[in-house]
Amino acid sequence: MARRLAIVGGDAAGMSAASSARRRDPELEVVAFERGAYTSYSACGIPYLVGGLVADADRLVSRSPDEHRSRGIDVRTRCEVVAIDLGARTLTVRAATGRESTEPFDELVVATGADAVAPPIEGAWAIEPARTVGAAERLRHALERGGRAAVVIGGGYIGLEMAEAFADRGLQVTMIEQADQVMSTLDADMAAHVQDAAEGHGIRVLVGASVEEIIVDEAGAPVAVRTSTETFDADHVVVGTGARPAVAVAREAGLQVGDSGALRVDDHQRCPGHDGVFAAGDCAESHHRLLDRQVNIQLGTHANKQGRIAGVNATGGDERFPGVIGTAVSKICRYEVGRTGLGEAEAAGAGIEVVSATIKDRTRAGYYPGAGPIWVKLVAEPGSGRLLGGQIVGVEGAAKRIDVLATAVWTGLAVEELALLDLAYAPPFSGVYDPLLIAARATAKLV
Repeated sequence: MARRLAIVGGDAAGMSAASSARRRDPELEVVAFERGAYTSYSACGIPYLVGGLVADADRLVSRSPDEHRSRGIDVRTRCEVVAIDLGARTLTVRAATGRESTEPFDELVVATGADAVAPPIEGAWAIEPARTVGAAERLRHALERGGRAAVVIGGGYIGLEMAEAFADRGLQVTMIEQADQVMSTLDADMAAHVQDAAEGHGIRVLVGASVEEIIVDEAGAPVAVRTSTETFDADHVVVGTGARPAVAVAREAGLQVGDSGALRVDDHQRCPGHDGVFAAGDCAESHHRLLDRQVNIQLGTHANKQGRIAGVNATGGDERFPGVIGTAVSKICRYEVGRTGLGEAEAAGAGIEVVSATIKDRTRAGYYPGAGPIWVKLVAEPGSGRLLGGQIVGVEGAAKRIDVLATAVWTGLAVEELALLDLAYAPPFSGVYDPLLIAARATAKLV
């Protein structure tokens, strides 16, 4: 009788695990349970669907349930796993009808993702998190029915991208962030450029402000958002105050949860103490290569890699996930934004001494059409000059330069070496000295 691999969660990590396991062992029975209607969709594309840049929700789906089924994976949508019995090797699955069934497994991959954090704000219960394709479709339809004002609560990646989407649809947009800056993954000096970009796009940005209430009508639809000092009309509200790993069912089953709030795994995505049980994606921890501790960084890049590795190892393979350094990019209105490794604030919080330098340059040769500003900030280790992190904000062509810095951080390159790196040059792409080389030279003088 064929062995059975069960997957809990049908998005990036879960379906990567299912696909890699199926490829390695065509005789393996693979069943995946997904509580929603979609599989393998890009949550990162949701703001672009809401804003109208992506015309159809199906474009966000890289592989539908039927496509997975055609490849021999038994995908069961609208089926939520509500309990795991590790001793009996069974799952309790609740269908959309409410009917529950018991499903056996030999190996298990937990890929339950993350759930939106509902802030302790009166009225927040009325706002559906725009984290799934279905929720994004409902929000887009609401926008198409009308409205003139929107409020976004939270100034992180998602909040900023959604604020831009609303502005692109012609709404009057207010963003409210409790912290003293937007985009807390950047240092404050770099985040200031991002705020400038949002404000230049017509978005009113309030930092250091707390929302006290989302005011709703009798039907539960938002009408206004109230802070301690002001009330803003709001036909549409998005709450983007973060997400926490969805681990409740796994914790109740006896799987270990780490200090990050995510499931503990080793570098093979195995859950300690439970043979044949793996976890991957937003619900799982990752080893931070610079901080040397377990973290939970919720990105599709990690989820797909971890899921693939979990599927390989669940079928007898021996692959390891080498860790993370926090590389991410985004586009916020006029500017592209990239970051990798440690920022000054993050290093200080970890008790790591660093030096840093920030330069302003142009993305292309100054005489070439379309050249615009780019800021590059590098963080290095005193003495050795080892690059520990970098942040980039600038116009088109800026953000993907972060991949060079990510490679340098990953391999332990010193800023002196980075300053002499053989990077490509042509006027449409940079000046004769790329901004990264200029920033590296400025940082090298400090180490």
